[in-house]
Amino acid sequence: MKRYELIAPCHFGLESVLKREITDLGYDVIKVEDGRVTFIGDEEAICRANIFLRTAERILIKAGSFRAETYEELFQGTKNIPWEDMIPSDGRFWVTKAASVKSKLFSPSDIQSVMKKAMVERLKSVYHVEWFEENGSPFPVRVFLMKDEVTAALDTTGESLHKRGYRKLTAKAPIAENLAAALIMLTPWKGDRILVDPFCGSGTFPIEAAMMAANIAPGMNRSFTAEKWTHLIPPKEWYDAVDEAREQITLDRDTDIQGYDIDDAMVSIARENAKLAGVEHMIHFQKRSVDQLSHNKKYGFIITNPPYGERIEEKKNLPALYQTIGERFKALDSWSLYLITAYEKAEEAMGIKAVKNRKIYNGMMKTYFYQFPGPKPPKKK
Repeated sequence: MKRYELIAPCHFGLESVLKREITDLGYDVIKVEDGRVTFIGDEEAICRANIFLRTAERILIKAGSFRAETYEELFQGTKNIPWEDMIPSDGRFWVTKAASVKSKLFSPSDIQSVMKKAMVERLKSVYHVEWFEENGSPFPVRVFLMKDEVTAALDTTGESLHKRGYRKLTAKAPIAENLAAALIMLTPWKGDRILVDPFCGSGTFPIEAAMMAANIAPGMNRSFTAEKWTHLIPPKEWYDAVDEAREQITLDRDTDIQGYDIDDAMVSIARENAKLAGVEHMIHFQKRSVDQLSHNKKYGFIITNPPYGERIEEKKNLPALYQTIGERFKALDSWSLYLITAYEKAEEAMGIKAVKNRKIYNGMMKTYFYQFPGPKPPKKK
């Protein structure tokens, strides 16, 4: 089997979680940078990474890298990459996204245009044609420029990996599934512990937690662009990875996972999404406001994404809302609280100081993951 350099982008600030996931899958991580982790893997690794990784955004095959400070250097560097090793003569190829940081070339549209022309020139000379029909399988290319270093890669995933396939309906400001999974994985929560999300919206935190508890691989019920690349990845590799995922599922886990929302419609949406994910029997959703947050057991977890107050009229309500969150948390004996928000006065309003505060970029928005870990429960005899 051929070995590839595979790049897995992720949310900024969550590289360590993704690195651990990749290592646990059995692959060697060779580089960790802001927002991406690079590892070595074969055709099987491409399939397994797409199906099993909870915190990645996509899986890319590195095609080549070079230095470019001018568009001529970008053209020649792109042309020197052996695209014919991956793209067949009928392949449909384009540069779907270009990102540039601290580089002399910074216009995404110009970068995309120059690279497409260079790829065409390369493949014309290899396949001895003057025109490409491009009526075959899709081969989207993504390119990163960092300090004038260009990295070009083929996107094996297609739609971002956060799209598991279960969330047909969403809340006003839903948290991405892979971000929710990563935040849960930053906590000591395990499937046999209590988890409550008092602002559950469309149910992402409870559903991702239930999928972890049941060992449901996040990508097993969706499709990927590279499934059509049969000249590179035999279809059997995809079937084997899905079979491996199916064998690991344990739907009979005894769980205490709850999601509250003050909006009846959102509770219905969350239930429907949980049903589509196959975990509705593992989660209890109900209409309930945060001031009614209570539980009669110890050592539970609150993991939540409360309102940030993005609208001006909502901002004035934030101090009182976060004060209520703090009061309800303090009333819970031996519990832990993990909360992501863009509201910078969250600790002040809650009246408690976080043990840890991790800066995470949710898209372009800077958010804070406040961590208030409680005591560990006594070991079971």
